[in-house]
Amino acid sequence: MSTAISKDLPIDQPGVAEANDDFQRIKRDLHQQVIDALDLSTVGTMREEELRSKVQRIAEQLCRDRSDLLSQREKELLVSDVLDEVFGLGPLEVLFHDPQITDILVNGPKTVYIERHGQLELSNVKFVDEAHVLAIVHRIVGRTGRRIDETTPMVDTRLPDGSRLNAIIAPLALGGPLVSIRRFGAKPLVAADLLANHSMAPEMLEFLAACIAARVNVLVSGGTGSGKTTLLNAFSSYIPPSERVATIEDTAELQLQQPHVVRMETRPPNVEGKGEVTTRDLVRNALRMRPDRIIIGECRGAEALDMLQAMNTGHEGSLTTIHANTTRDALSRLEIMVEMAGFDLPIWSIRRQMASAIHVVVQTARLIGGSRKVINVSEITGMEGEVISMHNIFEFRQTGLDEQRRAIGDFHATGIRPHCLYRLENSGITVPNTLFEMRVLDA
Repeated sequence: MSTAISKDLPIDQPGVAEANDDFQRIKRDLHQQVIDALDLSTVGTMREEELRSKVQRIAEQLCRDRSDLLSQREKELLVSDVLDEVFGLGPLEVLFHDPQITDILVNGPKTVYIERHGQLELSNVKFVDEAHVLAIVHRIVGRTGRRIDETTPMVDTRLPDGSRLNAIIAPLALGGPLVSIRRFGAKPLVAADLLANHSMAPEMLEFLAACIAARVNVLVSGGTGSGKTTLLNAFSSYIPPSERVATIEDTAELQLQQPHVVRMETRPPNVEGKGEVTTRDLVRNALRMRPDRIIIGECRGAEALDMLQAMNTGHEGSLTTIHANTTRDALSRLEIMVEMAGFDLPIWSIRRQMASAIHVVVQTARLIGGSRKVINVSEITGMEGEVISMHNIFEFRQTGLDEQRRAIGDFHATGIRPHCLYRLENSGITVPNTLFEMRVLDA
């Protein structure tokens, strides 16, 4: 190969080398040469550290053989990239070293977007071709015990670091494999972080912390990426350590800050369409495991009925999330989910069950500019005829946009004293009435 790497690109910057087609071709050739040089009969008996060290020695030797084409810096970068190709996530590996990146979105081999600080931006990371993307996807999915091929062209799984991966390939994906990775920090955000990020006011946190400790049932509502899971993680720190908590998720994301947590994850059907374990199955099983609280990562189907029954029958203090734009919409969606259970229940019966099971609804939102905030804390107070009664206790009111076109506004206490204060008092928790006086709150 006689083509040298272009010196016009700043190859020492992460992700820029992947944009250089010549560099990609050299890396692909080197990768294949490393594989050819390995004694595959001994690979299965070697520890990963030994295998990684051997691959690195082979790659460095091959790079030395190309001294006419590569600078020392380029050789080092090439060896690192080949190791990522063999053991890591290929071109995506460099993105996982940036803690500020929260989402990685692969739209085919030449287009990779990332999200930083709530803003999407096009990265310099590129794959060689569709086969290259597919090889990385197969490696990731294979390590998690899942499969993706033409018969099952979609997969939703989690990576070893807790990140959630969704991939879809041909024939469903038309422009090349599509990959979405939602990253989670190694250390979950705590309540202090929420206040530091101005996601809520201190008075809101004080009230919600008291509700969690007093075993008030809480429903967290919001859109995709609005911070629902982050909020559940933060709330968990207020659950007494003596309680047994059962978590149920489609893809495990929760990082609860409790010593006694039992985690369960659903399972999709196999190729024959058998072996599926649904959220509803796990909710029913969790009731036999003597939990003090049940936390469902996301309620999206018939399990809503079982969740409401659990909240009404001795598992108070349970939490779940739901996709909805407002607290009132959250109740409407929950009502539809209960009807999906297949029982011919009258509407008034479903709503009465909801009104008695859920006490507080917390609405999260990702506002213009990417900031995430708790925009409503609402309390369900009962039924008026066939309508569920609800009022806002705290709310966020947007007043405009700043110079960076980020939403700005204020948190407000509406002046309504919550009905659930008696539950807090019965649990020995005192919340001052001044917390709810009508005023603008300091965030």
